[in-house]
Amino acid sequence: MTTTDVAGEPRYRKFLPADTPVQYLDEAGALTDSHARYPHPDDERMVEMYRRMVLGRRFDAQATALTKQGRLAVYPSSHGQDACQIAAAMCLRPTDWLFPTYRDSVALTARGVDPVEVLTLLAGDWHCGYDPAALRTAPQCTPLATQLLHAAGVAHGEHLRGTDTIALALCGDGGTSEGDFHEALNFAAVFHAPVVFLVQNNGFAISVPLSRQTAAPSLAHKGVGYGIGSEQVDGNDPIAMLGVMQEAAHFVRSGNGPVIVEAHTYRIDAHTNADDATRYRTTAEVEEWVRRDPITRLETHLRARGRIDDALVAAVADEAEAAAADLRERMNADRPVDPADLFRHVYAEPTPQLREQQALVEAELAAAAASRED
Repeated sequence: MTTTDVAGEPRYRKFLPADTPVQYLDEAGALTDSHARYPHPDDERMVEMYRRMVLGRRFDAQATALTKQGRLAVYPSSHGQDACQIAAAMCLRPTDWLFPTYRDSVALTARGVDPVEVLTLLAGDWHCGYDPAALRTAPQCTPLATQLLHAAGVAHGEHLRGTDTIALALCGDGGTSEGDFHEALNFAAVFHAPVVFLVQNNGFAISVPLSRQTAAPSLAHKGVGYGIGSEQVDGNDPIAMLGVMQEAAHFVRSGNGPVIVEAHTYRIDAHTNADDATRYRTTAEVEEWVRRDPITRLETHLRARGRIDDALVAAVADEAEAAAADLRERMNADRPVDPADLFRHVYAEPTPQLREQQALVEAELAAAAASRED
């Protein structure tokens, strides 16, 4: 296997982990004197990223509210990880594949998936909610890191077919402690699969801090051991996130093999609505990360450059509120339920036990219908 990229340069010159996470905006939204080697996205792209982050944040808040209203069984918020979510969606082409986790609902909506279809799985009333093949978006994955192997396999298949399609696989820091994570990186490296692994390191695997998961200098450094491109980035810096992710997508699409990107970020809300985060982290810690909010940082930067003003900010907020109202209205409408769906799409050929269970349900429904007629 060659150690140079298609341009004849060493493959790992561009993607070796920086000593500190790549950053272009400081916590106050001012440009830093970064020596990172990734181009800045242009202002037009950053205005669009701002818009998508605001829409995503409002969707996330509305989904959280729907759990309190009983419309969702559970919802894992990505509040605080907005830049990671939107950069993941924006670096892909429509022909590429996205492999999300259960926490990546905002990335799915930015990808173009209907918000109601995104939440259908979390409402517990259908298998996935959307058509993965049509949208090139795999079902949201609850088991940790299994989707990384799927992404590596799909990317390898596309590579064998000779297409320029890539796969982007999302996972959290907890997922890097799973065997599937290491198997996926190794497979992708050996077979030169065009896949980007984006690790959203939000500090905790539910309640387990990163310090109890790894002794590596960064999660990005794990890629070095597998011989793949690696980088770490400030996950709350929208410019850095989009810049690195766009370059990573270009790198793997150009035939240079896989890349792992670690985004240092934080989930402001609890693990899910069923979690009590106060048991393992302090209010001061959360407040410190609130001050690093990616939307505020980008808005400050774009205002300073004269790229957005009060009118645009208000228009985007109105658009987000309208989308949230539409989501509420459609989620509050009871969807028709067919009991036969319990038995569809379980096996290609139903087992005798499944047929027996289906017959029992059909008999009970028929008896209930007959009693109502009497």
